[in-house]
Amino acid sequence: MSPKRTRLAVLFGGRSTEHAISCVSAGSILAAVDRDRYDVVAVGITAEGRWVLAPDDPALLALSGRELPSVKDGQAVALPGDPTAGGLFPLEDGPALLGQVDVVFPVLHGPYGEDGTLQGLFELAGVPYVGSGVLASAAAMDKSVARVLLAAAGIAVTPAVTVRAARWAADRDGVVDDVRALGLPVFVKPARGGSSIGISKVRDLADLPAALEEALRCDPKVLVEAMVVGREVECGILEDADGRPQASVPAEVRVVGDHDFYDFEAKYLDAATELDVPADLPQEVTERLQAVARTAYDALDCEGLARVDFFVGPDGELTVNEVNTMPGFTPTSMFPRMWAASGVDYPELVDRLVQAALRRGTGLR
Repeated sequence: MSPKRTRLAVLFGGRSTEHAISCVSAGSILAAVDRDRYDVVAVGITAEGRWVLAPDDPALLALSGRELPSVKDGQAVALPGDPTAGGLFPLEDGPALLGQVDVVFPVLHGPYGEDGTLQGLFELAGVPYVGSGVLASAAAMDKSVARVLLAAAGIAVTPAVTVRAARWAADRDGVVDDVRALGLPVFVKPARGGSSIGISKVRDLADLPAALEEALRCDPKVLVEAMVVGREVECGILEDADGRPQASVPAEVRVVGDHDFYDFEAKYLDAATELDVPADLPQEVTERLQAVARTAYDALDCEGLARVDFFVGPDGELTVNEVNTMPGFTPTSMFPRMWAASGVDYPELVDRLVQAALRRGTGLR
């Protein structure tokens, strides 16, 4: 008799502005997962927050030109916050159990997915899940909080000012003065966003109000960062079988064409980036960058995986830009590409992440 396959729920979509990228990431994972080892159920979360059973078809979640995929409505399901419940339940057809869930791969980016809220539900439900726990997910998602923890660990971070919606409404002159002290240009971004959505580059203080308003549409908390001169280099972290963080080869992102920075269109729609995997760095800089990436992972109490984004200065100085606890898994995403260059192909990467989640289980860690 063949052993029972582990039931893996791939969860994607969600209420954040990164809904479409989550769908694309999930399609790549569904295509790569080993069906001989895992019984897969695809669960989508609509933009309104409704959980539904989704087709297990990677083609439906792929980018098509500039058309972005999304979760369509379907049979509504729920994961009760009850460890004795056993798995997913339908919402309309009575209390019949749809199936045990052994582990969840929550391929969600941004608020209501990557920020500790969903991780808290998994802990309540007693279901193991891929990625960091509640604290690390929440801290890394909030860039203004993450930079405090990173700095406390001795890691260089970008000079920045945090602006909340209430302060912007009450003290615009004070905010402008604080930003002026950073020097121009600056980047204005939602404090708890991703995929470069809502980000503006500001060269003139006259353009600051419009940039802040754009970011505030995504998040009532905004980070204004001084521009750091340097190359954009990323490093992937993956937990090994003993729970220790291992660093991938680093990779460099170079924006080409008409894009002024690494924005959403450059990342996903316009093929306006060139990627060097591995990055062309001196060995000493590479080793130092990998060490700092592991330190950043530990400083935020991450688990399973992370992607640490750096600016590498002209003399090899390292500044951490941000830490992503659930990086993109699209066909062009840096995290799987860095690990492929490090000897871990996509199917093995998915398997290692799921197995790490099963080893950790849930509860206090």
